[in-house]
Amino acid sequence: MDPFSQLILAISVTSFITFQWLFHKVSPWISTCISPGFLCLSDKQKVEWNSRTVSTLHALLVGIFCLYIFFFDDAVNEDPVWGDPTLVKTNVAITTGYLISDLLLIFYYWKAIGDKFFVIHHLAALYAYYYVLGQGMLPYFANFRLLAEFSTPCVNQRWFFEVLGYPKSSRPNMANGVAMAVVFFMVRIAVMPIYYSRMYAVYGTKAFYLVPWGGRVAWICSSICLDIMNIMWMHKIARGCYKVLRLSHWRKACAPQENGKTD
Repeated sequence: MDPFSQLILAISVTSFITFQWLFHKVSPWISTCISPGFLCLSDKQKVEWNSRTVSTLHALLVGIFCLYIFFFDDAVNEDPVWGDPTLVKTNVAITTGYLISDLLLIFYYWKAIGDKFFVIHHLAALYAYYYVLGQGMLPYFANFRLLAEFSTPCVNQRWFFEVLGYPKSSRPNMANGVAMAVVFFMVRIAVMPIYYSRMYAVYGTKAFYLVPWGGRVAWICSSICLDIMNIMWMHKIARGCYKVLRLSHWRKACAPQENGKTD
């Protein structure tokens, strides 16, 4: 094993240990200090709270790293299949450690946070990342997929509001819900044409045929699998936002009126 591969393995293991530590130790302590309502949650809610706190930290870390690569890593942007994967592999190693950690927590706390779609999502991502980390291929596309993590903090913030007692129709939760839907759409749905057009541009080139069959399957099938789930989640989010906005409009219309004006 070459020294860089050893470094990537070390980063993945360190990432796994760090996110386990954040879940079991740091999140409960910080959450208690910042939000007294955390102590009033049920055990299942505390598990999900800690899980979402950790996923938010992971999303912010790798998301910022992704943006840097996207704008400043010329080697990856010029050669999306075989460009220098050093920075991308580092970022993917961090995510790999997180995904394995999260899978372990999902299985262990299945009654609280178990979700078959998250399991499929994590396994599909890990399957693709195996080729990125092992052979350094497709760095541009691996980095592009990680940009989707920017939707995670908004999704989690909305859940935090709801579990702390904010009604869905309250202004803070409504504003966060709309922001969540917009961000989710922008980083997971609106970017699909860009992603697949770049994939189509690469298809059939010499660089493409240098990718082994397993790598092609991991790249194409994992991308389609992840985007099907993104569309399903977007549909669910859109329906939720529509219901909340309708409820808010109905309550406003039914509010007591005085002198012809809504109170």
